[in-house]
Amino acid sequence: MSGSGMGGEAGARSARSRALAVLRVRSRALAFALLPAAVAVVLLVADVQGRIDGRGWDTARWAVTGAAAVMLLAAAAVTAVIVRARPALSPTVELAESSAPDLYRLVRDLADRLDVPAPSAIALTPDCDSWLEDRTHPAHSVRARLGQGPSGIPGVRRRTDAAPVLVIGSPFLWWMRVGELRAILAPVVAGTGPSAQPDIASARRFVRGLDAAVAVTSGPSAGRGARLVLGFVGPVARMLLRGCRAHAAEMERGVAAAASERAQTVDYGLRIVAQEQVGLAYAGWDRLLTRVALPAWRMGRWPSRLDAGVVSALTELSRRDRLAEGFASRLGERPACDLLEEPGAADEAASLLAARLFHGGPAETGPDWSPVDWQHYPEEVVDRKWRAEAARLHRVLDGMGTRPGAEPVAAAAPTLARVLDHLAGQDGEVLAAAIAAAVAVEEAAGPPLPSADVWGDSVPLFPLQPPRTGRELLADHVTAMVCCAAVDTAGAAPGLDWLDGPALLVDGERKGDLGSRVLALLEEGDVEPLRRWLVGVGVRAEKPVRLV
Repeated sequence: MSGSGMGGEAGARSARSRALAVLRVRSRALAFALLPAAVAVVLLVADVQGRIDGRGWDTARWAVTGAAAVMLLAAAAVTAVIVRARPALSPTVELAESSAPDLYRLVRDLADRLDVPAPSAIALTPDCDSWLEDRTHPAHSVRARLGQGPSGIPGVRRRTDAAPVLVIGSPFLWWMRVGELRAILAPVVAGTGPSAQPDIASARRFVRGLDAAVAVTSGPSAGRGARLVLGFVGPVARMLLRGCRAHAAEMERGVAAAASERAQTVDYGLRIVAQEQVGLAYAGWDRLLTRVALPAWRMGRWPSRLDAGVVSALTELSRRDRLAEGFASRLGERPACDLLEEPGAADEAASLLAARLFHGGPAETGPDWSPVDWQHYPEEVVDRKWRAEAARLHRVLDGMGTRPGAEPVAAAAPTLARVLDHLAGQDGEVLAAAIAAAVAVEEAAGPPLPSADVWGDSVPLFPLQPPRTGRELLADHVTAMVCCAAVDTAGAAPGLDWLDGPALLVDGERKGDLGSRVLALLEEGDVEPLRRWLVGVGVRAEKPVRLV
């Protein structure tokens, strides 16, 4: 037997032994709950047979019987909450086999080569990761139904099959080649083998049920009776979870080790190369979300082709930093997104889900939440963003120095010269605080972001960036005003940089040196570097700019 096979068997044995340890925690809890009932039965039988007599025995028998009834009711309550509580499911775009037959075929072939059960379904996640997800909990089975995925993609939600669902990071499909994707998925698919082992499957369901019960008992509950029941169930579920958490962690490590060892027989050499692409994809995806998607989300637009955009972002990253040898030849190979029947529809659904996860946008499009394609991103996002921020900056300047209750003064012309004169002669902190207050008021007046309860699966949101400081907001607004002036008076144009987001184009070339000039003005009060930049570009600061 080979070393890898021995390692895989050792991991499988370790996983099963830890699963049995988890199940022993469940068995001990059940035994503890049944112990008073067992004693009560012994006392009742002894009384019927005349083996015990006397008032003392009668008192003991009724006391134990009452305690047994209370314990059984408590155990039933704990069991009901664990069974009925829904473990959190990852929000995904479900892919029916009819919408991705080649991808299903690839995964089934992979499972056959690994000699493991094939996943029951495939889903996409807007992240750079892949995993198996068990969706066989009874609470999910009750709600199992056939349905439509986001954006009309046919899909199966909450499947009840024994095998887990394979969740694939959508950026992988667009960035990786078919062979690379197969190599990356091999150790993930190999995990269906341990998942089919009855003890491991039972242990996982028990732990996930406890997790869900703890989440339910920690949240708000309706009615005094519900609070009393959950107030008792919560500590019990936490105690059981503490008792089996270490065993469960070791079990998962054993499962991962066994799957990794089994997958070494499939595309092992290619997997080493493909792992480099995983890191590259993550870097490009992060830049695309924070620099490109986030500005659009904040103004009520969501880029509808994020996965296609990550290819452009990574191509630009590789071109700038020379990260990959033979890069052009690699892109000539078949991309993994060709395994989908309608890649555009899948990309759109994953892009909308990314907006919900990382920003909190609505599930459906509307007048204040509409898609935008990359071709129109500069004019519909970049230009609108600049002009909205420039307009806010001038509204703040109009309001500064006006006493409460006094008559409003006439608004000055929206020129860049007005902004520069103010910053050159005033404190950069007072204006920053006023801008931050204006932004806070506008955000508070807007529609609230959905909470975790809206998902129905207790899925939290994952904000990409912390709240911006007043100084950062002021820098954005001043930069936006400069860009508006450059577009209106110097023939510049809004553009899109795949790695840095909104960009100012002068004669078709990106001007990347504006930010340092703005920071010199705000941090040091030195306006000359920016004035020289404006002269070099041909911006006329005294001319009014168009605002939204």
